[in-house]
Amino acid sequence: MKGLVINIAVSAIAFVILLYVLPTTMLSFEGETPQLIILAIGVGVVNALIKPVIKVLTFPISLLTLGLSGLVVNAALVLVIAWGAQNMAKIDLTVGGFPTSGVTADTILAAVVVAVAMSVVTTIIGLVVHD
Repeated sequence: MKGLVINIAVSAIAFVILLYVLPTTMLSFEGETPQLIILAIGVGVVNALIKPVIKVLTFPISLLTLGLSGLVVNAALVLVIAWGAQNMAKIDLTVGGFPTSGVTADTILAAVVVAVAMSVVTTIIGLVVHD
């Protein structure tokens, strides 16, 4: 249980850091601090609970692509978080214009960049904060 809470907190912190570091053309959030906290916790829950299940389900594809499918899974989860924030929680979060302008090449590029940056920041924070 302690590891799950730490994973959620680390993912939430990493997401907040990315909101301030990445340009708004890639990752944009317009809202108040309570909405940011809810969004960060949502990102943490998705990364801690849903991501491992999807990683297990895509393991055979990951073997064939030598791990590159993990990048696609992470980018897809970023887009799912943006869609859920916009449609379910009514929080204005866009990733490369998604979900307001649909899926474009810019959206895919932004999702991949956010996924890679999220992985890097999560790993760095994970090295500092141990289970």
